[in-house]
Amino acid sequence: MKQFFVLLLAFTLILPATSFAVTKEDLMEKIQDLNRQLEELKKQMDELKQQEQLQDARVSAVEERAEEAVGKWSWLQISGDYRFRLDSLKGKVHDYHQYDPFSLYGPLPTPYGFDMYTFTKPVEGHTVKNDTVMFNRFRLKLKAQVTENIQFKTRLSMYKTWGHETMLPVQGNFFADRAFGPFFDGTMGHVPMDNVLRVDYAYATWSNIFGYPVWFSIGRRASTEGIPTTVRQNTIKESTAGVAGLLIDWAFDGLTVGVAPYIEALPGFYAKLCYGRGYDSGLRTDVAGLVTPKDTDFLGIFIDPIFTDNLNVEFNWVRAFNLFDAPPDNWPMKIDTGVMMGGPPSGTFITVDAPVTGNVGDLDIFGANVIGKLEDIGPGDLNLFISGAISRSHPNTNLRSMPFAWMDMNGNGAVDDGEIMNAGFGLLYDDDPNTPEVDKKSHTGKAIYLGARYDFTKTGTKIGVEYNYGSKYWLTFTPAADDMWTSKLGTRGHVYEAYLIQELPEIPVAKFGKAFIRVGYQYYKFKYTGSNFWLGEPKKIEDLNTMDPMTAQYFTPLESAHDIYLTFDVTF
Repeated sequence: MKQFFVLLLAFTLILPATSFAVTKEDLMEKIQDLNRQLEELKKQMDELKQQEQLQDARVSAVEERAEEAVGKWSWLQISGDYRFRLDSLKGKVHDYHQYDPFSLYGPLPTPYGFDMYTFTKPVEGHTVKNDTVMFNRFRLKLKAQVTENIQFKTRLSMYKTWGHETMLPVQGNFFADRAFGPFFDGTMGHVPMDNVLRVDYAYATWSNIFGYPVWFSIGRRASTEGIPTTVRQNTIKESTAGVAGLLIDWAFDGLTVGVAPYIEALPGFYAKLCYGRGYDSGLRTDVAGLVTPKDTDFLGIFIDPIFTDNLNVEFNWVRAFNLFDAPPDNWPMKIDTGVMMGGPPSGTFITVDAPVTGNVGDLDIFGANVIGKLEDIGPGDLNLFISGAISRSHPNTNLRSMPFAWMDMNGNGAVDDGEIMNAGFGLLYDDDPNTPEVDKKSHTGKAIYLGARYDFTKTGTKIGVEYNYGSKYWLTFTPAADDMWTSKLGTRGHVYEAYLIQELPEIPVAKFGKAFIRVGYQYYKFKYTGSNFWLGEPKKIEDLNTMDPMTAQYFTPLESAHDIYLTFDVTF
């Protein structure tokens, strides 16, 4: 037993030496293997380094090509916007008499001793509404820097009613700027129409002419959506472009000459003279029975003594020459006089539609705007604005006539064409049929437009209120305005509006990337007829009735109107 333990101990003492010898040899082999592997890794690292250098070279080449490409296209900027809009419309019509060429009202006594039958019919007050009407609007903008001082801008626009290829769902027969449909050149692309992408504006501007702070611009003008309507639209004024929203919201073809000298006491000062062609009358003719109107032109002066980020003061004057008496390319310019047998049982009757004279006079509008921003008022900023304007009509003796009456001649032929009552309408006045001469009158109208919007900085929430009022003879040119019933700034009466804008908390990727939702409510309270129309004497709406055809209206007179709207806007 002792011998066994002695042998076991001896074996234990011998084993470490033997094991060490084997491990050393293995270790040397492993070291050699590691050396070989290190050499291979070095080669691989060198290869990777070469590949990385090559990749860096390729990336640099790509970046250079990208920068070169960007440089080649840096002169062109593409942007645009999309809007979904939902409106719920409801209006109240007052009692009135309606012109209707297929209806006769009478007999009525006349100063001539004969009976008169008017082309009118009594209409009792009622409610009109469209609970839900929806729209898509898409606009694409391009800006090209052609040379160092010459720039070109254009915008294409599509504005479509859901489920319709016309504006009939919101057209109605209530106001001239909507009832005549999209026939006005200045409203194309600004009122709901169809899915055709049209040129809204396209103009070239030459700045810093011969090194002076002077510019010249010509083409289809960006003369819509002007200040201070930008506050409600959640947009900003672009440099010196645009006009005052209370005076003009109409897409003109025209030109501008402007100057912007540096005046230390008047930061941002600029002034510009604008000319626009409102309607081209075409080839003139002297054919009997066919009347060709004169061209309708506009001239304006806009002076901004102060134009900074937080304060904008502007003074305006606009003159309209030779206002046409009917929507261009819509009503025929033709005399239509004849003799008609039948009607009431008394015999022969005569219908008269006096010659379309084409032009009814001129108009001046003077305006002023003050827009300010007070920063860091509580948790946000406060935007305030006030605009005021005065319009003055300069009518001529030309009249637009409606087919007003058939005169009962009792078979005696005592009344000829010259004595037939003429229901003539001039520039903001009516012709008195009992006087031998046209009773032209000049009239002055007034308007006020003010509003406020508070912007919460953290949440991107904006809450705004607006109010505007137009007097009996107030007249402006804003048919392209973004209002469904009628341009609210041309209303003869009161308009109240409240809205909330919520900008979506999205990180912009596009240069002008922004999205927001706007919910609002408009309430119109009309005092006089003819809002946004210049023919005829405005009538007090509360005086209209179903008994007196002498107060007959061409347009259906709303006494009040409501519009609840929602928009989803995306700009890029």
